[in-house]
Amino acid sequence: MEAGLPGFRPDQLEGFRIGVTSDRRSEDLIAAFERRGADVLHAPAIRIAAAADDSQITADTAAIIAGRPDILLATTSYGIRRWLEAADAAGLGHDLTETLENSRILVRGPKARGAIRAANLDDSGMSDEETTSSLVDKVLGEGAAGLTVAVQLHGFTDESQIQRLLDAGATVLTVAPYRWLLPDDSSRVLKLIDAVCTGSLDAVTFTSAPAVEALFGAADGVGRLEALQEALRGPVVAAAVGHVTAAPLLAAGITPIVPERFRMGALIKLVCDYLADERVLRLDSRHGPVELRGRRVSVAGASALLPPTSLTLLRALLAARGSVLSRADLTAALPEIQDDHAVDVAISRLRQSLPAPALVATVIKRGYRIDV
Repeated sequence: MEAGLPGFRPDQLEGFRIGVTSDRRSEDLIAAFERRGADVLHAPAIRIAAAADDSQITADTAAIIAGRPDILLATTSYGIRRWLEAADAAGLGHDLTETLENSRILVRGPKARGAIRAANLDDSGMSDEETTSSLVDKVLGEGAAGLTVAVQLHGFTDESQIQRLLDAGATVLTVAPYRWLLPDDSSRVLKLIDAVCTGSLDAVTFTSAPAVEALFGAADGVGRLEALQEALRGPVVAAAVGHVTAAPLLAAGITPIVPERFRMGALIKLVCDYLADERVLRLDSRHGPVELRGRRVSVAGASALLPPTSLTLLRALLAARGSVLSRADLTAALPEIQDDHAVDVAISRLRQSLPAPALVATVIKRGYRIDV
């Protein structure tokens, strides 16, 4: 069991709240975070669906069998499995397998390799960066002119990579066993957007670039794209499973954390370690040790969960480490607060939420500070 693994701590993420945007394998992420004490908000930004019309897969499969491709580019394990299942259902499974046995198979990553080998086929190599573009680089580097290349497409077709093969003189045959779809119910995505914008989440995980784009599109549709992206540049950590997933985040000026190994387990460990090591604020005060872990603040061992506005104020005050923050400073931290009176009201509510209300001291005519 995971709980018996070295370094496993059931309280590692206590107080933290994490958003999960994936559809497939989301249970693994959610369970791993919850076992460590986190509160998880699951909002699939996009979902995988089998191709709507198997007749198109059948036609594409027949074309590939007839074309006897020199090379097959296998991009995803789910796509390979789905393709072979559809071929079997159409009575083309034997012919397809026989065709691929005589093709040179190149895989995008270990998962696609596993699916190829599970079908009793052998691959001849893997892309250097586990991306479709590096897979195409491999083909072009060895010379593609005059070759017939079959490509198993994933959810969103990367037309530019197909065009690179065509420009190099290859004949390209494609099959798309599945596609990406927007969720039927957008309410959870809108809830996630609100939680990011208000700083109610500590991290959001992404396992595909289309999920990033879909979340940005949903935020843009409700006029909150700028606020969402600004939050992901600051208080809310974006975590991407690999650099392909990270690309649209980086393009938006967001620097995500990315594991060295592009695997789900590595992503889970990275998020856990990052939050526990980098996002816990500690300070000694006159009222005892203060620790802020996500939304949970503890003072001398007594703890409480903070609402978003109080949480933002306390983060700013703790970061100042006892220095005075003016009302203008606190207003800057909370754009929805417009005047000094609103700051005073928000500070009053923060004090009411704290285990030790006197932790936040008033400095007459100057502002507020932590009572260190």
